[in-house]
Amino acid sequence: MAHSAGKVAAATALSRVLGLIREQVVAFFFGAGMLTDAFVAAFRIPNLLRDLFAEGALSSAFVPVFKDKLVKSGRREAFYLASLTISALIIIVGLVVALGILLAPSIVYITAKGFVSDPAKFDLTVTMTRLMFVYLLMVSISAVFMGILNSHGRFGIPALSPAMFNLGMILTPIFLHNYFNAPIYTLALGVLIGGIGQMVFQLPTLFRIGYHFHFVIDFADEGLRRMGRLISPMILGLSASRINIMINTLLASLILEGAMSYLNFAYRLMHFPLGVFAVALGTVTLPKAAGEVARNQHEKLAGTFHEAIGLTLLMVIPSAVYLAGFGEDLVRLIFQRGAFTNEATVQTARALFFYSFGLIGFAGVRVAAPIFYALGDAKRPMQYSILAVAVNISLNFAFIPLWGFAGLAAATSAGGLVNLVMLVFNLRKKVSGIRMGAIIYKAILMVLAAVLAYYVTRWADWGTMIGQDDIIGKIAVVALQITTMGINYLLILFLLRIDEISRFLSMIQRRK
Repeated sequence: MAHSAGKVAAATALSRVLGLIREQVVAFFFGAGMLTDAFVAAFRIPNLLRDLFAEGALSSAFVPVFKDKLVKSGRREAFYLASLTISALIIIVGLVVALGILLAPSIVYITAKGFVSDPAKFDLTVTMTRLMFVYLLMVSISAVFMGILNSHGRFGIPALSPAMFNLGMILTPIFLHNYFNAPIYTLALGVLIGGIGQMVFQLPTLFRIGYHFHFVIDFADEGLRRMGRLISPMILGLSASRINIMINTLLASLILEGAMSYLNFAYRLMHFPLGVFAVALGTVTLPKAAGEVARNQHEKLAGTFHEAIGLTLLMVIPSAVYLAGFGEDLVRLIFQRGAFTNEATVQTARALFFYSFGLIGFAGVRVAAPIFYALGDAKRPMQYSILAVAVNISLNFAFIPLWGFAGLAAATSAGGLVNLVMLVFNLRKKVSGIRMGAIIYKAILMVLAAVLAYYVTRWADWGTMIGQDDIIGKIAVVALQITTMGINYLLILFLLRIDEISRFLSMIQRRK
């Protein structure tokens, strides 16, 4: 698992770096104001639906059924199911895209009502929403391609495909910025170009494993119906969390000009370790667990989960502590240039501080939910997601008076932690051998180690010693912070004899 996850993590790290460069391009050309708020609001709708139809529910429902078909019926039947799935997507998601384009004004009115007072901002958001809705179909097909390859043990190319999306969004504004009367439209065009790249990039590897798409429709197919039974509760659960995001968008649009942009930039930074570590492990966990279920190897599921959650906690806990403690230095390095001011840095760092607390919850859910999906149970994750959303929405109104727009990030983090606790606690009833006490104990030790490593690094005070007046100083400060904190964290865990460290050292020794 660690070997496969390492490939995904490396590919995802490259994609996330390009994602940060993409955000730098946005910050440089458009800053954190009216234009960026309009783009964020416009892209949020198709992006949320992407999670429903593509990288969220569809991928999680497709892989267990496809893997089961691959193990029990062979490649030919599995590929037939893949073509059925893609054909159904072209019809269903195509209709959703058409409705989205038609109803864009109403969608923007509901999700960003604060824009109504500025007609130019509202119209701009509507137009970009219509342009970017087409991306939904591209990324849905790309998700099926990814599921096919992951089920065949091919993880690197699918994990690299989002990098093509980021490249499209980076290069389009850079080269076409001067050719548009309203240059913000280059971002919307970049979304479409990137979506095509993300899909096409995986085709050569698909051809090498022998898959060729054929349009075929059979909604009565048992495999497709099994996917439907899995995907329905997943969509309900994801819909609840996405409704919550839309509520956050609405509240942010009413609180402060630029609030939506601050939250977006902070969320992107928080998403870097989430994507590199947790998404990588979740990507590997799902086909592995699905294969164990298909072969009736249920006794191995507990080991798979413990390995996945242990590696996830090992990586995301120090990441969360770093983002909370050194977030302002990181934001200054990544974003503060061009139209992105020092005030924007301070406000983005505030949001990042509160998002960091939820990183553990968001990451844990990524590896816990796939175990439920592999067992054919999508209802419980749906129920826990809805409960977590209820907690999130309730806390929005409690935290906004305390911390302003940053209270939205705090409430989101609280909801993520609640979701993880419910998933892990109830997973014990479905999979024998899961030790809740051992997971909590290990997490506490890792938190203590990360906090201690942070204070040792804070004591070194690299910012004062080096200074951050130029880009070299900023890079040096952040690099030394991460390196010093990382080394101290690993040393402390080695002294505490954490299993994951011993396993990591043993793996290195075997490779030597």
